[in-house]
Amino acid sequence: MNQVKKTGLSRFYYATKYSFQGIAAAYREEPAFRYEVASLFVMVPAAFWLAESGMQLALLLACCFLVLAFEIVNSAIEAVVDRWGPEYHELAGRAKDMGSAAVFIMLMMTAIVWLCVFYDNGYLNF
Repeated sequence: MNQVKKTGLSRFYYATKYSFQGIAAAYREEPAFRYEVASLFVMVPAAFWLAESGMQLALLLACCFLVLAFEIVNSAIEAVVDRWGPEYHELAGRAKDMGSAAVFIMLMMTAIVWLCVFYDNGYLNF
């Protein structure tokens, strides 16, 4: 039986509802996501203090929120792999490791962007 897809404002409402359910699930089930959300309470005000232009502010904030997005995607990959079965499989392990690597790379990119903004604004001298 084909389900009729929602359109217009109804679609927007349900898409938003499901997105917030996903964020709530990540917060409830994933300690790393909770740590990253907690870091926002320091990093968002710090970004407003540090940034000397709109572009710098956008870069600093984008990195922070992209870490959360990557963490949610990683958690989704892990949930699907775990749902498939508890036994070890090389491809399942690879998928989980790659999801984790994506988060790690985003964390490194965040550190690099923040260091570059500190450098550009004269707080670091090499």
